Amino acid sequence: MKKTIITFFALLLSIATFSQDKLDKDKIMTLKVAFITENLELTTNEAQKFWPIYNAFEEAQDRLRDAAHALRKNANTETLTETEAKDLLKQMQDNNIKRIQLYNNYLEDLQTVFTAKKIIKLKETEDNFRKKMFEEYKKRRKKNKE
Repeated sequence: MKKTIITFFALLLSIATFSQDKLDKDKIMTLKVAFITENLELTTNEAQKFWPIYNAFEEAQDRLRDAAHALRKNANTETLTETEAKDLLKQMQDNNIKRIQLYNNYLEDLQTVFTAKKIIKLKETEDNFRKKMFEEYKKRRKKNKE
């Protein structure tokens, strides 16, 4: 396990040498998959059941996030009528409800694969991965400013 973690961080550091433009979503996702797999100590059976659920959730979440972004981007508050603003708010509320429903369904689906404790550990692992990526981003940004 220590070797895998060391390998992961070596890979993360080597990627850090590339510019931000080269760190595309696929590379980050590859790191994320390795990080989650290692930290949760997934068995082959668990991985076969988990990754399709996880990937479907991520894709649906991305679509909802894109839809929410498009709603905000297309709204010109200077020319928006009150009726249009109310319609926009309703669409934003509907989008948030969909996000909550999606997450609740995701948690239910995960319970068919993992124990509740392992699901909590998954959330913690995702948070840790996000923190590490953000720290790496800040380091590169600081380095680029020097």
